[in-house]
Amino acid sequence: MRKTLQILAASFRLAWQELRNNKLRTFLSLFGVTIGIFCIIGVLTTVDSLERNIKDGINSLGSNTIYIDKWEYTGGANGEYPWWKYVKRPSPTFKEMRFIRAKTDAIAHIAFTLQVQGQNVIYEKDMIQNVALYGVTEDFNVIQPFEIEYGRYLTLSDMERGSANAVIGYENAVKLFGSAERAVGKTITVKNKRIILVGVIKKQGKSLMISGWNFDNCLIFPYRFFRTVFLERSSGPTIMVQGKPNVTTDAFKDELRGALRAIHRLKPGTEDDFALNAVSDFNDAITGLFSSIKLGGWLIGLLSLVVGAFGIANIMFVTVRERTPIIGLKKAVGAKRRTILSEFLLESAFICIIGGLIGLILVFLMAKILSGPLNFNVYISYNILVLAISICIGIGLLAGIIPASIAARMDPVVAIRSK
Repeated sequence: MRKTLQILAASFRLAWQELRNNKLRTFLSLFGVTIGIFCIIGVLTTVDSLERNIKDGINSLGSNTIYIDKWEYTGGANGEYPWWKYVKRPSPTFKEMRFIRAKTDAIAHIAFTLQVQGQNVIYEKDMIQNVALYGVTEDFNVIQPFEIEYGRYLTLSDMERGSANAVIGYENAVKLFGSAERAVGKTITVKNKRIILVGVIKKQGKSLMISGWNFDNCLIFPYRFFRTVFLERSSGPTIMVQGKPNVTTDAFKDELRGALRAIHRLKPGTEDDFALNAVSDFNDAITGLFSSIKLGGWLIGLLSLVVGAFGIANIMFVTVRERTPIIGLKKAVGAKRRTILSEFLLESAFICIIGGLIGLILVFLMAKILSGPLNFNVYISYNILVLAISICIGIGLLAGIIPASIAARMDPVVAIRSK
């Protein structure tokens, strides 16, 4: 153990001396390793962070949740999207939601939703544009949870009576009243209908996932009031269904499919005229997409690492030639081949690790830049750091194996006499 530590210490010391004595040569050789590590770890970090941010947005749609719609959300087969087929399908209805609840045992919560985009909201002489309006039933905020910053959410009484009450998104409240807190109790006008604001949704912030629920820029009404203002079939009707915790997505889909086919009176062999869009399907699609992107990052980084490996090998060949007399003396006093081999391999690995650490520093700087002004959360995982160090060690050992073998096989007499 002691001898191993001595070899490690000696290898690190020699590697550091090589860096100090030949700064330009070593820097140019390290540059390939640095860029290679930066490319691989940078791409993996960026892609992992992007994937995680998007999946967080997807998961906010609700866990173990299926959206019943006439539209497929993840596209058609072979990359095609046969919208001409989907547009002919019947839209989900409020009545269907009740039938589904009665026919499906695996349901934990179910909600019917309507939405209209790009509406104007007026308060006295002020107006805001492009507001998203949502009409929802009782279980909506259970399936799609959010917090109320000021005031309250719509009550069961509001839902059942179709009261002209609403909750407003944080950004809309600030735009319309100057302060979100002032919105509670105010009366606004939408489509010539007077509506009382009973609550303000807590600020959600920006998300990379366009989920269809823009809670910062919305108004949420009871479904029964919403349908008195807008035509239901042209307001994107959707049924949101959340399964019980012990039910798998596939089993839940099968049960819903059976219920919907019975409700629509579809004969055996007839194609479904509805779509079951599971949140977990979105995650699977995202995982497949980012796997391809990661592969591209690996290929780019590996090309840089190959160049870096040749640079490290060049350093080690020159180092072996410069230290030939010292190698001869070591072997003359009893140093074994494996000791010489280990010293040069470890030195090569240490040089690569230094180049890799510079690459990691660049990745951390990139993370700081993206996390700040671009409002993008960057996650550098422990596994990625371990991967970076492992790659450096592997490249160092591969680049140094031939020079180290040459040094280990030297004849001590010839080596001592060399100049």
